[in-house]
Amino acid sequence: MGMRVGYIQFSPVFGEKGRNLERVSELVEGAEADLLVLPELFSTGYVFASKHELSRLSEPIPDGPTTRRLFEISAQKRVHLVAGIPERGGDGLYNSAVLVSPDRSFKVYRKAHLFREEKSYFRPGDTPFEVYSIGGARVGIIICFDWIFPEAVRVLSLKGAQIICQPSNLILPYCQDAMVTRAIENRVFVLSLIHI
Repeated sequence: MGMRVGYIQFSPVFGEKGRNLERVSELVEGAEADLLVLPELFSTGYVFASKHELSRLSEPIPDGPTTRRLFEISAQKRVHLVAGIPERGGDGLYNSAVLVSPDRSFKVYRKAHLFREEKSYFRPGDTPFEVYSIGGARVGIIICFDWIFPEAVRVLSLKGAQIICQPSNLILPYCQDAMVTRAIENRVFVLSLIHI
């Protein structure tokens, strides 16, 4: 069975979660896909001025408003979504990705390899690199700078991943080329940001 996949690329408005979710809802409505990947921190935008600002914009998964809205979009459109959001989990803040499915099931991956100033705001992820069965495919998740360590994609491919979803906000000019390399060396498909 084939699977239609895609990446929704847009420019989130910083701090405007409702507006960003509405934009995603519009973009998903026009897409014909079984699996869609949204950018890293799509709901809030990326650059935080302080940890207090990040804390204010972070929310729990799955009970926060962003994940609840993603469940609605997923169910209405019958599409699996992988979306990057700032997560408030336990006593820490994480740069996370949530995989939501039309049946309201979900999985969470927390970014393992933080980039530059992220180390001042987020805790390093404490979730393993896991592979999930959705539709007719086996899917793994990494977030943005995880790409720089070949072991991340290698672990997922050894666990049987066929598709690597990479919510990202890539800024280094060679990131996209590196992800092509990761795909080739591991014989997997990669859903990643194409343009900066």
